[in-house]
Amino acid sequence: MDYSEYRRHDAVGLAELVATGQVSAHELLDAAIGRLEVVEPALNTVVRRLDEDARARAGESPSGPLGGVPFLVKDLGQDIAGVPTSSGSRALAALPAEDNSAIVDRWLGAGLVPFGKTNTPEFGAKGITEPEAFGATRNPWDTSRTPGGSSGGSAAAVAAGVVPAAGASDGGGSIRIPSACCGLVGLKPGRGLVPTGPRGGEPLHGAATNGVITRTVRDAAAFLDVMAGPYPAGPYSVVPPAESFAGAIARPPARLRIGYTTPSPLGTPVHPEAIAAVEDAAALLGELGHRVEPAATGIDERRLAEDFLTMWFATAAAEIDDARRRSGAGADAFEFDTRMMAALGRAVPASEYLAALRRWADHTRGLAAFHERYDLLLTPTLATPPVRIGELATPRWMRAVGQVLLTSRATWIARRAGFIDRMVDENLGPVPYTQLANITGRPAISLPLHWTPEGLPLGVQFVAPLGGETTLLALAAELEQARPWFDRQPPLAPASGLPSEPSALR
Repeated sequence: MDYSEYRRHDAVGLAELVATGQVSAHELLDAAIGRLEVVEPALNTVVRRLDEDARARAGESPSGPLGGVPFLVKDLGQDIAGVPTSSGSRALAALPAEDNSAIVDRWLGAGLVPFGKTNTPEFGAKGITEPEAFGATRNPWDTSRTPGGSSGGSAAAVAAGVVPAAGASDGGGSIRIPSACCGLVGLKPGRGLVPTGPRGGEPLHGAATNGVITRTVRDAAAFLDVMAGPYPAGPYSVVPPAESFAGAIARPPARLRIGYTTPSPLGTPVHPEAIAAVEDAAALLGELGHRVEPAATGIDERRLAEDFLTMWFATAAAEIDDARRRSGAGADAFEFDTRMMAALGRAVPASEYLAALRRWADHTRGLAAFHERYDLLLTPTLATPPVRIGELATPRWMRAVGQVLLTSRATWIARRAGFIDRMVDENLGPVPYTQLANITGRPAISLPLHWTPEGLPLGVQFVAPLGGETTLLALAAELEQARPWFDRQPPLAPASGLPSEPSALR
């Protein structure tokens, strides 16, 4: 199978070819590996190759709803037994996992053929993918720009046509942000629907979840059918809907009430293209018969961002402590930004941490009240088109001050001196819309409905109430039919050392 034929199919389509004997799992794997070797020198999507294991698995004629489809697993929280999960950190890069993660078992049970693990920032702590241990992953639409994060390696590989879907996870936007940057579909399932065990059964107090990034809504639904469902060691009793997610997209949703907003909830700047993306989506929704109008959530999302970072910083501290315990690494094995976040986390009194966690319930009630008035919330996914590689690097002056504070163990000064406010603006300013769904545990999806005049993708986000995955997928399928995106491919210009795609498919 040559690449042009391979690229014409999504994961469901490739699985059908294997099931009907039109192509073998080995042929699909060869096409995927061949494509990876073409694009990888410019993109840096995969940090660990598993070609031999994949060839052995393909030779076993894997069965299941996605049998024989090549796949990539995120190198964070998605363990494959005997293979290191680096989490983007040099400290863990040589430490093999003891067991498969529950989500990996479900993917293998569906017949997928993993042949690599994808790049991620250290501990998934950023909305870009530029770890010091493995280097930056680049966006196939413009290799000078980020594919987003933390599932940036997965998104870049899917956008470049290496695989039709790849493993991802989302603790603050890490499925939706890279999907928006790379012109893809990114569904963050609601809390508890998809397992995260056995290590860290409810990471980030349930704000984080596993998932995938795909090119089609059909694949997003098929993968959710594979991933969702009860997990005996999980914290919740989860009952998927009576109808499959794949079946739910076969018909359009009822006409919906959709409230949209474009201002940054942090009060930070929003690029005109991000506003245009939402306004264009609102117009399209109106043409399809949905009721769409401007609406504010009424939530203090500046406070929400601060409460999110309180949890995020404390989690960084716990991640470093756990990594040091398991690997024996010293403190200098971790990036400066990670150590600074961890230090800020350690400086938070337990009472303040618990107060922030209690406020999560206030934010959740606020969003529930919004959903009493509207079926869905529509926002930009990003406040700006994909930023350039290195653009969000910590300024030298901040690194210098931070290093002094780390050395003197006086990070409480940083909290008093406004470091938190600056980190809110600089780290969350480009991506201020996604944390709401994580803290509240609501499902959300980013869809590739907009491209800038420069040809950069810029997705829009829909947030649903609890149990709203079916509504999100049905609406996404309707929008995909109204404004198809599957045949859009990144140019992969010769200047980056890659062959150009046919102009008709750009």
